[in-house]
Amino acid sequence: MPIKFEHVSHIYSDGTPFRYVALQDTNLEFREGAFTALIGQTGSGKSTLVQHINALLLPSEGTVYVMDREIKAGSEPKGLKSLRKDVGLVFQFPEYQLFEETVLKDVAFGPKNFGISQAEAEEKAKAALRLCGLSQEYDERSPLELSGGQKRRVAIAGILAMDPKVLVLDEPTAGLDPQGALSMMKLFRDLNQKHGKTIIMVTHDMEQVFSFCDEVVVMEDGRPKIQTTVQEFFRDSSLCEEMNILPPALIRLKDALKKNGFEIDEDVKDIRTLAKLTAKQVKHHG
Repeated sequence: MPIKFEHVSHIYSDGTPFRYVALQDTNLEFREGAFTALIGQTGSGKSTLVQHINALLLPSEGTVYVMDREIKAGSEPKGLKSLRKDVGLVFQFPEYQLFEETVLKDVAFGPKNFGISQAEAEEKAKAALRLCGLSQEYDERSPLELSGGQKRRVAIAGILAMDPKVLVLDEPTAGLDPQGALSMMKLFRDLNQKHGKTIIMVTHDMEQVFSFCDEVVVMEDGRPKIQTTVQEFFRDSSLCEEMNILPPALIRLKDALKKNGFEIDEDVKDIRTLAKLTAKQVKHHG
């Protein structure tokens, strides 16, 4: 079942001089099994929205439906423990939440907290660590000894060890070098395509959206402005420019070639194909 927001508003510090409406009358549905990017300017409501998906924040108005659960304004949500098992939320810099003596103990903490045995929790932790590209040699190391990218993988493994159906990522590659960010995005793509995880990712990186995501939701002033496929969103750069978003480099290059008279297929998605297509037409533009 999908994740659905019906007339959801969220107000911080209501009834005080600091009252702030972060979400207003939001209607939105995330498709099950999709890799969806949530984009928009700072303050548009992205992080507030995703924290409703596992009830870290509750709606001031409206209802959030998460699979077979209903989170309704004014009502105490039920089954929070099972909800947070099914919906794993990865914050920016999740490695700051590492606290155990060893990597294995840290990753096993989540599943153990859901009532399974120590041995089973460790087996789940090991499987999650291998999935995240960390070999057995890391199991007994202190998280404090690891690099930033390795810590990020351990933190994500801690979420995956609980085998969530939905993975919510809030700027998951923030602070990583380009190679580390690319490696992390490939992991998320595999989790989506090979392991069937529904993924919702808050990001400012249009290259990641273009290369890895299926769908795009644009937030503006606390509500969704656009929801469409990645292919449609990046058909040309005008939509990004309207929102002061820098389009991916490939889109910018395609637009420049079109302006210079080249015929470029809208479905071209990689630089090699674009180069071959351009090379065939160069002699006509000499």
